[in-house]
Parts: sequence; C-alpha cells; structure tokens
Amino acid sequence: MGNGKVWLVGAGPGDVGLLTIKGMKVIEEADVVVYDRLVGMGILSLIPDKARCIDVGKTSGNHMMSQEGINKLLLEEAKNGNRVVRLKGGDPFLFGRGGEEIELLVKEGIPYEIVPGITSAISVPAYNGIPVTHRDFTSSVHIITGHKKKDEEYDIDFSALVKTKGTLVFLMGLSELGSICKGLSDAGMDKNMPVAVLERGTTAKQRKVISDLSTIEETVRLNNISTPAIIVVGKVCSLSKGFSWYEKLPLAGCRIAVTRPKELISGLSEKLRIKGAEVIELPAIRIEPIKENLALKQSISNLASYQWIVFTSPSGVNIFFEEMKSMKADIRSLAGLKIAVIGEGTLKMIEGRGLYADLVPSRYDAENLGKELGAICFEGDRMLIPRADIGNILLVEEIKKRKNVVIDDIPTYRTVYEGSRIINEKEEFQNRNIDYALFTSASTVRGFVSVTEGLDYGLVNAVCIGAQTKKEADGHGMKTQMAEKATLDSLVRLVEELHEKQRQGNEK
Repeated sequence: MGNGKVWLVGAGPGDVGLLTIKGMKVIEEADVVVYDRLVGMGILSLIPDKARCIDVGKTSGNHMMSQEGINKLLLEEAKNGNRVVRLKGGDPFLFGRGGEEIELLVKEGIPYEIVPGITSAISVPAYNGIPVTHRDFTSSVHIITGHKKKDEEYDIDFSALVKTKGTLVFLMGLSELGSICKGLSDAGMDKNMPVAVLERGTTAKQRKVISDLSTIEETVRLNNISTPAIIVVGKVCSLSKGFSWYEKLPLAGCRIAVTRPKELISGLSEKLRIKGAEVIELPAIRIEPIKENLALKQSISNLASYQWIVFTSPSGVNIFFEEMKSMKADIRSLAGLKIAVIGEGTLKMIEGRGLYADLVPSRYDAENLGKELGAICFEGDRMLIPRADIGNILLVEEIKKRKNVVIDDIPTYRTVYEGSRIINEKEEFQNRNIDYALFTSASTVRGFVSVTEGLDYGLVNAVCIGAQTKKEADGHGMKTQMAEKATLDSLVRLVEELHEKQRQGNEK
C-alpha cells in the first residue's frame, strides 16, 4: 500500500464558524482524524461518519498520549495509505507542537500540509471586545507560553517584555498567573496595568474578568475562573467594556444541541449561530432510503393514474426525486398531479424543484393535512404518499373519513436511531453543559432517548417544533416548550424568548 498524507489542521479557538474553509474541506475528505481535547465540540460534530476518529487527548485511563506516541501514530496511519488529519485547537505552529509532529514525517518521507488555524491569542480577546493593538495604546503584541515545567523557573525575559510597552498575551498560563504577575511587577510594570483573564473564549461558556496587575490573581480566585483561559496584559484591556459585542447577541452564552438528520441540520444550525448560539450538531436519526423499492418504482411508472401526490418531509421529497432520476423519469410526468405538503422545509424543497404546492395545511401536522386534503379532494381520487415507513397513520385516516379515495401509502425510507461517535451526549446533559435540545420530529426525540438510556430526562430542556414532538418529549419527562408555529424560524424565536427570560432571571 502506498503512503498516505498528513494534514496538520488548526481548529481555531472553539467557535465552529472560525474553522477555516480549507480546514473544513480537509476534514471532510479525511480517512482518519486524530484530535485533542482543545478542539471545540461543534467542530468535532462535523467530522464525517466515514472518518475513523482517534482521541489523543485522553484514553480510558484519562492519561494524555505522549507526544512521541502521537508522532508515531501519524506516521503509521499515513504509511497505511490514509488521508490523516491531525486536528489541533488554535494554530498547529503556535505552541501546538506542530513542528515536533512533522519532524518524523520529514525523516520518513511522508507528504504533509499545514492548514493554519485562528489562534486564541487574537480571537479570544476580540470576542471579549479587546483589540490586541490600538494606535492610542500600543503598536505591538507579544504571545508568550505561560506553561512551564514543574519546579522550574520561567525562561522568560520579563524585563524585555515590559520594555516593549506592547500587549502581552499568555497562553496556557492560568495556573502560573501569580508567577507571571510577579515577574512583570519585579521587572518594573506599573501595578495598575490592566489585566484580563478570558475563559473559554468564543464559546457559549465564555467569561472574563478584568482587573490590574496587583489584584487580578484575587479576582480570578473570587470568580472561579478555570482553564482553558488566556491572560492579556496591557492598556487595551480597558477597552473591553465599551467594545464588547458577543454578549449582546440574542443567543450569546447559549449552547444548543440540534438533533435533526445530518443532511437537514445545517439550515437550523446557521439560524442559531447567527444569533450567537454555540451549536452542537447531534443528529439523533439517520435517513436510510429503502433499496430496490419496487412499489415506488411502479408508482413512478404510473404517475398519470394519480390525482394527488403528498409529501410529508424534505427527506421524502429528496428520495422520491432521486428515484425518478435513477429511472430517467421525466419531471413532465407530474403534469396534472396536485401536490400537498406539510411544513415550510418540505415546501421549499418542492419549490426548489420548480414545483408549487396546491395544498399546505394551516397547521403543519399529519392530522390537519388529512382533514384539509379530505375536504377538497374528490370521491374516487387516487393519491400517492411516498414517506417514512413509520408515517403518522392519522394522515390516511383523516382523508378516508371524508372521502372514498384510493391511497398508495408507500414507505420510501427508514428512520434509524443514532448517536455521536465522539461526544458523550448523556454525559453532556448530566453535567448540564447543554442549555436546550431542539427536536423537529417525534422520531428525533425517540432517537435521542435511544442513545442516552439512563439519563434523567428532567435535565433536558426540550424545545419542540409541534404537538406530536412535544407529546413524545413529555412522555419521557423532559421539560418541554413548543413553538408557536411548526417552522424553524418559530423554533428559533422560542429559544430566544427562553434564553432572554433566563438572562433576566440571572440578573435579578
């Protein structure tokens, strides 16, 4: 087997939006992803299913894999012909030991690329309203590792740093904050120099404390600031109050789990991220088309015999038209058919095909579609309903209550329950690390429950798109809220309202 290749990819500081386009592309094409604990959960949730994932941040014994072990792992995986992504928090060449990881690759003749990442030294202050340079305060910035070996003195020339009069950014230095402040003070820095300590920057759990050189250690202790955190020393820290912007976004500080199928998740995630939320994509179900679906093929071959075609989900639309394509069935064969759909997502999917619905129910659920369709169709009409194999029976029942029609209710896909391979969903909810779980169907609730067995569901704040979804979540004891309308925009508005109430409650 020929050699593969290694990419050292900087994942950035945590916010998935700060992962570079090239970084995302390389991850999507990976055979193996080797990652560590500083990579944000939102980015880990984007790793494709086909990629084998190796966590080198911890093992079953909670011990870090040695750097030498990581180096050998990258070499071995590449020698096996794999496209290997070494995914690292921040930038691989800024205190990321990237240089050490490529030394062995160079020696063994393994091809590699470096994909720079956005460093926390610049981005985390920016998310806290601190420009690391400003013409009125400083013209330089200096990035220093705050980490030192146990029982050893700092190999840092504090006097030289103080003389620069620049902004100083210490990475990985929270445990040595006292030593850093003493070193700067002993080197002549003004004890009133502003200092900021920024915790979990660019994530929903972002926090900051700002004080001065003489009091920052006590301020950090009183506020229980913990790692990961960076230390910023300089006059620019005084700008934070006036320049802060992230916390003003409507969903800032909110971490949300989105459980839609992977192929449908991006639109909802983007709506939430624009408003400042940290989104963790945790698809609870996977859509699996039914292979060699003879019933569907036969129906497509006889579309002229139907008066109505009914779509109940975006997945149903996609699978139906993919089958038409595989059969080389011309879209003109739909001429004369009336189209009924449930929901805005399904409607948009139809319109994307150049078609328009004849019926969209006033309320987006199977029962109301059945009632309204039954009211306007004619006796003897023939209807095609290509949908999930566990579709809501109320749709067919409500139609037949009103008219004597022929219905071909054809399963076109199965809903398979699944969980994350990387993120321990049960643990995240038990530790109250996720503020809300968004459910867009009863099946997403069932899928979530299937992979979090034993979880106290009273810890789950479930935001549901409709009555059936809420009923399913209620049945498991979740704390439920239902959107006013069964649309993604209404779902997002509800999350905003809930988060604002929580904010106001915390401020009292």
